[in-house]
Amino acid sequence: MPLKLEQTPLTGVIVITPARFGDHRGFFSESYSAKALAQHSITTQFVQDNHSVSMTQGTIRGLHFQAPPHAQDKLVRCGRGALFDVAVDIRRGSPTYGQWFGVELSFENGKQLLVPAGFAHGFVTRAPETEIIYKCSDYYAQETEGAVAWDDPQVGIDWGLGDILPVLSEKDANAPSLADLHSPFTFEDV
Repeated sequence: MPLKLEQTPLTGVIVITPARFGDHRGFFSESYSAKALAQHSITTQFVQDNHSVSMTQGTIRGLHFQAPPHAQDKLVRCGRGALFDVAVDIRRGSPTYGQWFGVELSFENGKQLLVPAGFAHGFVTRAPETEIIYKCSDYYAQETEGAVAWDDPQVGIDWGLGDILPVLSEKDANAPSLADLHSPFTFEDV
């Protein structure tokens, strides 16, 4: 089944939209196909699926990453509701270090975001009871977890919150700034 791929300003971060085939009953979509992705030179082997629900609009999760040797590529999609998904380049020496890219993922648009290792990842929910489903290329390894502050002015993400107060975990509320991060990733290694 055809895939639509959109390159972003951050090399390796790709918006993927699988085809949907609908009729009066609803639609069918092949949400993941290693074969179809390989035809576009994406050969990531995913080993774990994660599924989370955020009950409140304005919930922010991130910006998270796992360090080597358990660094993760992620393929993120929205199962219900809508979210604004963000990748931040944290590869030391990268020409786009500290820059971010964001895209709306929703049940309606069917878009997915490929976030490679070397990028911090996060999202904000645009609707209540939003489901986030994502594949990871390595298993969860708590000892390698890292984070960057979601509101770091050096990164300057426009989360589009308007008057909505963000809902955060204590961990995310206290994440370090990019300036305080000694990134485990370098541009040459990833």
